[in-house]
Amino acid sequence: MTRLVVAGTDTNVGKTVFSAALAGALGAYYWKPVQAGLEGETDTISVARLSGLPEEKLLPEAYRLRTPASPHLAARLDGVAIDVDRLAPPDRAPLVIETAGGLMTPLTEASLTIDLIARWRLPVVLCARTTLGTINHSLLSLEALRRRDIPIIGVAFIGEENEETQRIIAKLSGARALGRLPFVAPLGAETLREAFLAHFRLADFDSRLPQ
Repeated sequence: MTRLVVAGTDTNVGKTVFSAALAGALGAYYWKPVQAGLEGETDTISVARLSGLPEEKLLPEAYRLRTPASPHLAARLDGVAIDVDRLAPPDRAPLVIETAGGLMTPLTEASLTIDLIARWRLPVVLCARTTLGTINHSLLSLEALRRRDIPIIGVAFIGEENEETQRIIAKLSGARALGRLPFVAPLGAETLREAFLAHFRLADFDSRLPQ
């Protein structure tokens, strides 16, 4: 069954909303390994609200850090040592794993998020904005994934339509453009599900398919 990672070119790119939509559509388990920042709504709580998934499909984080910062810094300020060996993917399927920040976000002084993904050997959906600057961020992120032999399912764009940006990223990287999740208003479980199913094909997220 499908087990995949939702990663981003940057922080606040829309990974959590996309993860909620994908996990909800797949009826998947959702797991956020490291949550940095506990004030307000955490990513797992947001996914619970937006996915329509039952509580048992929302797996607990391995680390919950108070400070909204890079995990390596949040852990230091909280007096916590992140052990990457504790971050093995849960034995559940289908499973959507949402990482923290961008691919090069440090988890510890010696380990980046992309290093952890490389250990897992799970395929990645890269979330990218459609706004100015995303071509550079997206191509660099895809190149970094390929240098580590991490399988790539494709790129999920988030934001307003930008056909040329979406086209050139797919052309130059060779990665599939999976679709684009538009801004959804009002944002709720039903409206998000409708938008996701209108712009993506669930079959494209089957991690068993050859990449």
